[in-house]
Amino acid sequence: MPEISVQALLAGVRATSAAEWIAVAAGVVYILLIIRRNRWGWLAGGASSLIFTVLSARSNLPMQALLQGSYVAGAVYGWWSWAPESQAQRISVWTLRGHLLTLAVCVLASLGLARLLDGKSAFPFVDSLVACAGLFATWLVARVYLENWVYWIVIDAVSIYLFAAQGLIVTAFLFAIYLVMASLGLRSWWQIRHRDQAA
Repeated sequence: MPEISVQALLAGVRATSAAEWIAVAAGVVYILLIIRRNRWGWLAGGASSLIFTVLSARSNLPMQALLQGSYVAGAVYGWWSWAPESQAQRISVWTLRGHLLTLAVCVLASLGLARLLDGKSAFPFVDSLVACAGLFATWLVARVYLENWVYWIVIDAVSIYLFAAQGLIVTAFLFAIYLVMASLGLRSWWQIRHRDQAA
C-alpha cells in the first residue's frame, strides 16, 4: 500500500477541486441533519454523493463510484421513507442474525467482486467490502436503525485511507469528520431511543 507523506497531504489539499469542496460541504450538512433525523439531510447527501460518484470514478475506485451512485438512489428512498421532521420516526434495533447474515453476504460478494476488479481498482477487496457495507448501512439509516452508526464508524475509518491513498485528501478529511460525527450520532440516537423507551 502506498505511503501518505505530509508533503503529499499538503499537495492534495492544494489540488482540491471546487467540486470536491462542494461535495465535502454538502456531506457535512447531510450528517448534521441526519443526526437530528431531519429529512432535508437526504437532499444534501444526494448532492454530495452525486459529485463523489464522479470523483471516485476518476480516482480508480470503481466500487466507491458505484457506492456513491447508490447513495443518490438511497437519498431518494430516504427522503420518501422518512416522515417530515415534525414526525421523526422512532429509532429501532435490528436482529443480530440479520447483521451476521448481511455481513457474510458482503464478504462473499466482495471476494467475488475483487476478482473481477483485479487490475481495475486500487484496492479491489476493500473497495468492494466498503461499498457493500455502505449500501447496507444506508438502508439501516433510511429504516432508522440505531446500528447504522456502528457501520459508518468502521466504513469511515477505512474510507479515510482509501481516499487519501488516491490523492483525494479533502475527501479523506471529510471521512475523518464523518467518523467523529458518526460516533456523536450513535450517542445521540442511543440517548433518544433510551428516552423514548422510558417515556
